[in-house]
Amino acid sequence: MHITGFCPLIVTKDPESVMKTFEALGFERRHTKTDIEGGANVNYAMKDANGNRINIASSETMERDLTGISMNVDDFQEAYDFLLSKGFVNPRGDKVTDTSSSKATLLFSPSGFPINVSQHIRKD
Repeated sequence: MHITGFCPLIVTKDPESVMKTFEALGFERRHTKTDIEGGANVNYAMKDANGNRINIASSETMERDLTGISMNVDDFQEAYDFLLSKGFVNPRGDKVTDTSSSKATLLFSPSGFPINVSQHIRKD
């Protein structure tokens, strides 16, 4: 397994407000993903002129914002199994989100920090 991307992640009920803050800091929206959980969630990738990245994810079920890590990998199952072996847990049981272009899920470490593990699937 190789990590292909690594950046902060903010999960929020109010992604527009969070994105406006980062836009004021020089970040631009680079990618919007809308086919998550049947359209219930939308994820945004942002990047600044120096190459710094941040991902913003919408979620109506969050009581308050959650900050964690977004980790893209070349082999989802290998990364998922590795993190589980280190004590990470999937709060949704074994549920994984499959979309037309990715496979992902949010895992929590034994101490409580979240990592969203994702493998992007390229369409040729």
